[in-house]
Amino acid sequence: MKSNSLNRLFVLPMRGSLIVSTAWMATSVCVYAQTPPAPATHQVTRAQVRHELEELESVGYNPSQGDNGDYPADIQAAEQRLEAKHQAQRNALTGGNPAAPTGDSQTAQTKPAP
Repeated sequence: MKSNSLNRLFVLPMRGSLIVSTAWMATSVCVYAQTPPAPATHQVTRAQVRHELEELESVGYNPSQGDNGDYPADIQAAEQRLEAKHQAQRNALTGGNPAAPTGDSQTAQTKPAP
């Protein structure tokens, strides 16, 4: 008799709470796994996208050409032209000297003539 009453008082409720707590932990782990991580970079604004499109159009990219089969090649070429344009602008700001001369050419110029 004592074992039946102990079983009803302690073992059965413990078993039920163990099942409930296991299910609760399993669902909380699933919910945690589904939350997206915080983005490492900032979101691009609409103004930034428009500015980039205007820059690409300034070097000849035409987004309204439609699906003519050379999509990746034409935007990649426009990005290369845009980078060349930016490099030319940087060179103009630095006085047109993209790279300093090497040490060999400097020593050849500073040696006295025999």
